Amino acid sequence: MSSPLGIGIIGLGVMGRTHIKAYHAANARGLPCRLIAVCSADPSQLSGEAAASGNLKSMAGAERVFDPTHVRTTTNPADIAANPEIDIVSICTPTDTHAELAIMMLRAGKHVLVEKPLALTTDAVRAVADAACASGKLCMPGMCMRFWPGWDWLKARVQDDSFGRVTSAVFTRVGSRPDWSREFYHDSERTGGAMFDLHVHDADIILWLFGPPRAVRSMGSIDHITTLYDFGPSGPRHVSAEGAWVSSSGFPFRMRYTVEFQNAVADWDLMRPDQLILVRGGKAEPVPLPTVSAYDEEVAHFVRVVHQGGPLRAGIPDAMLVTQLLEAERRSLDVARSVPIS
Repeated sequence: MSSPLGIGIIGLGVMGRTHIKAYHAANARGLPCRLIAVCSADPSQLSGEAAASGNLKSMAGAERVFDPTHVRTTTNPADIAANPEIDIVSICTPTDTHAELAIMMLRAGKHVLVEKPLALTTDAVRAVADAACASGKLCMPGMCMRFWPGWDWLKARVQDDSFGRVTSAVFTRVGSRPDWSREFYHDSERTGGAMFDLHVHDADIILWLFGPPRAVRSMGSIDHITTLYDFGPSGPRHVSAEGAWVSSSGFPFRMRYTVEFQNAVADWDLMRPDQLILVRGGKAEPVPLPTVSAYDEEVAHFVRVVHQGGPLRAGIPDAMLVTQLLEAERRSLDVARSVPIS
């Protein structure tokens, strides 16, 4: 890895700043990459010092993350597409712009890491897939939970069957509606509601762990949804996920899973000092986890695959499956009954 990859970032809100830090971290750990240019529709963010906040402590902070005397700045994404020094583009803009920008960058010959959700419809995901296929470039949706300490551990335990098969899996992801970008987050046509902004993570994890269910039954609304997943007699008999923006501002963000295996129970809770506890043989023990950022791991993985080749941990086919699943959940909300997954 002798030749650094040139990096462009579109969108400088919470996630854009998180991606910049992650590329710096990737370079520091021997994955050569260099920030070339950033783009924001808000010129005030181009100083590198724009304040940001987030649900998670690792996403907060207002310190300078780039120096505009060494990094090119623009308000026009076309400038990022036209820059021959840029190899990888991270798209960290509002959800309703993801597909259009991803297609633009792919057609310009860039590899693309695009924040979740890739799009709000399967038709839009399919258009990105077609652009990626035509360009020969990689496009990875930002399914960060696949890299989260304790969640990748869960995937490994489901795969190696060390505790027997899964009999129940319950996922919870609840918090106040974000208090930044209020114009965006209060427009469900643009966000897809909490279903596409929060619940998408657990829908993706369920697909990653168990594959597609045969049917779903969803209750609530797109801003507070609980879904039961039917995997039939050959899969887990009880799988559910709740995702919500609660009505009261200031409600602490909660992220949790409880997964019952035949011979153990794994419980992960963001709010707990020992986030992962394993209960087996009548004893509850904390499971040591690496103190790494999932965003750093995600970006490092993408840079490594672009440099060296190999499979992506998350790809456009995964984005297609999760979008199809969420569309089925939305139909279940509308008709108030179980909906089969075609």
